[in-house]
Amino acid sequence: MTVPTLKRDPHGHLRLTLDDGTVHEDVHPVRAFPLSDADGALSLLGADGKEWLWVADPATLPAEARALVQEELSARSFMPEIRALLAVSTFATPSDWTVQTDRGRHVLVLGAEEDIRRLSDGRLLVTDRHGVAHLITQPAALDRRSRRLLERFL
Repeated sequence: MTVPTLKRDPHGHLRLTLDDGTVHEDVHPVRAFPLSDADGALSLLGADGKEWLWVADPATLPAEARALVQEELSARSFMPEIRALLAVSTFATPSDWTVQTDRGRHVLVLGAEEDIRRLSDGRLLVTDRHGVAHLITQPAALDRRSRRLLERFL
């Protein structure tokens, strides 16, 4: 029995070779629980969405495959981290929030108070009107002004 291998093809897409020798082109890693267990289980899916390989623990992958999976996930993930709330247009929704993120200053529109979700580990997930998720990893660590603005919506 051989170990499944993961390599890049000449076009930069991931190619998965399974134990039985079948090759699947253009596979994509997808986290099973991207918010609650970002380093946990994942699937390798084909372009059609079919699962070709379930990886219960990515740490068990060979170093080269693990690096390729992480590289691909990093390129596809977009979840800015809010580091400060600079201003809000109104304390009613919809509300324009000017925030400082790990990727720079941004204005997002909070459509409803329900668009701020508490995660089980204490983080907050803020989803804007366009469906883009922003993360507040440590709400208590925000500066005083940011915490006061945020509290008005919680």
